[in-house]
Amino acid sequence: MNKIVQEVTARIEERSKDSYAHYLKMMAAQEKLGRDRVILTCSNIAHAAAGTDEADKENVVFGKGLNVGIVSAYNDMLSAHCPYKLYPDEIKQVLRAKGHSAQVAGCTPAMCDGVTQGQPGMDMSLFSRDLVAQSVAVGLSHNIFDAVLLLGICDKIAPGMVMGAAAFGHLPTAFVPAGPMSTGISNDEKTAIRQKYAAGELDKDALQKMECSSYHHQGTCTFYGTANTNQLVLEAMGLMLPGSAFVPPYEPLRKALTDKIATEIVKFSSQGPNYRPLYKVLTVKNFVNGLVAWLSSGGSTNHTLHILAMAKACGINITWDDISDLSSVVPLLVNIYPNAKADINAFQKAGGVPVLMKALHDRGLVHDDVLTCVGTFKDQLTTPVLENDEVKFVEVQGSLDPSVLISGEGCFKEQGGIKVLHGNLGSSVIKISAVAPEHHHVKAPARVFNDQHDVERAYKEGKLNQDAVIVVRFAGPAASGMPELHKLMPVLGNLQKAGFHVALLTDGRLSGASGKIPSALHVSPEASRGGALALLQDGDLIDFDADAGTINCLTSLEGRSPQVPNLEEKEQTYGRYLFKVCRERVGTAEEGASFLF
Repeated sequence: MNKIVQEVTARIEERSKDSYAHYLKMMAAQEKLGRDRVILTCSNIAHAAAGTDEADKENVVFGKGLNVGIVSAYNDMLSAHCPYKLYPDEIKQVLRAKGHSAQVAGCTPAMCDGVTQGQPGMDMSLFSRDLVAQSVAVGLSHNIFDAVLLLGICDKIAPGMVMGAAAFGHLPTAFVPAGPMSTGISNDEKTAIRQKYAAGELDKDALQKMECSSYHHQGTCTFYGTANTNQLVLEAMGLMLPGSAFVPPYEPLRKALTDKIATEIVKFSSQGPNYRPLYKVLTVKNFVNGLVAWLSSGGSTNHTLHILAMAKACGINITWDDISDLSSVVPLLVNIYPNAKADINAFQKAGGVPVLMKALHDRGLVHDDVLTCVGTFKDQLTTPVLENDEVKFVEVQGSLDPSVLISGEGCFKEQGGIKVLHGNLGSSVIKISAVAPEHHHVKAPARVFNDQHDVERAYKEGKLNQDAVIVVRFAGPAASGMPELHKLMPVLGNLQKAGFHVALLTDGRLSGASGKIPSALHVSPEASRGGALALLQDGDLIDFDADAGTINCLTSLEGRSPQVPNLEEKEQTYGRYLFKVCRERVGTAEEGASFLF
């Protein structure tokens, strides 16, 4: 076992000793009550059964079989979640045949960052994660369930589901994935057209045609952004069947895996000898395995927030420095967009998560003394195949495409995809795996903006044709909900293409799609809460050195007073005023940016 991985694991356990013990005490109290439905009155149960299918009503009332609670994030506006429309009825049917039942315990809000990108709704996006957590708890609060299946994939939704389910960690719980859409146009073509549109070289019709060719069907977007990072991390943590994360929606194996997890999860209820509550899977070692898999795959920067928040829901305290230390010893073993040209479907064809986990295990980088939702770590090194309409799991070998996934010797980069930067401007994170080495170090004057739209306007007016560190501040969680700033990428990409040395410095987010521009994200403390970004002015010399892990202002900031605009004034329209309490209560990015903990 790698020494650094052991040390990081040990210090997380030590740091979390009291809070994790408190969480386990809560779970023990919930377990002590016995089967949840036992504490319900006849009236409680009658209400729960009144609207259910007649074929399941007797079981819901008398509880001779098990009753599975389904929490779904279905809507037909998210391509990744469209397939979930049919899942509850399919799950009910397969469980009914085994003498059990299932009910939709509740549905969670599920917004799409791709739709709200650059729009007012993006200011609610990060907060929706904690709202999802609360909605899961509301659904499960009916206490008539013996196990839980979570139907959620995308950016804030899956992490929020983990956080909510953790509050009911005495129940066996598993995720049911739905898989990615088929590959559309190449990512290079997509980026090129966006940059040409930003430069005024193409009209909106051409841009729209390209976007619809890229996002063209049901399933997750095929680039390695936050949604697909969620799936990889959750599988690496043992929260779904091995090899199930990236099976496409309408392959026969996909439905077979859905049926399989439904029939497997009931085997681990408190009514049998193999009781496996969720809290036994949400351990420090499982989280470290998720961290290592994320780093080795060059996943989304959003997980510097989400993994911390998921862990906090279980009383486990992970820090950015833990991530940074792991990154120093975890090599990059996956080479997909935005780090490279291939997409998530190519990763799946190369062997997917089971091959990656085997490669990490062979290198002594993951813990193998862990449990999964329905098995052990050994099961994570198997992949599903369909034989005579039944799912069988076979032991994985090596990668089927070393240009996408390395399982033997070597790596794409010596260190993981995420790096933490420190300096006199605060702490931040960078997705370094997507940035070419020649762009790792930028020393240039600051161009300071309080809104991403002002950057776009300045570019169109020809005012950014220079070497510059573009500063976008007052985009942190307490200021504006920490929106993603993807409208900046085509602009900055064009400046870099024109030969200028550019970088981005912001207390906002860029997610897993942050590309070739060196971007210091999630700067903490944020500008609206005393962060040094609020002191910066145009022309201040910024030294952005990703290799050294530092970002500093070389111009003295002494004697300056922060100029904080009226942030609430612009957070009134499109429902954003309803989230004022979230902005006031939210924690720092370094703490996971949650308003729950």
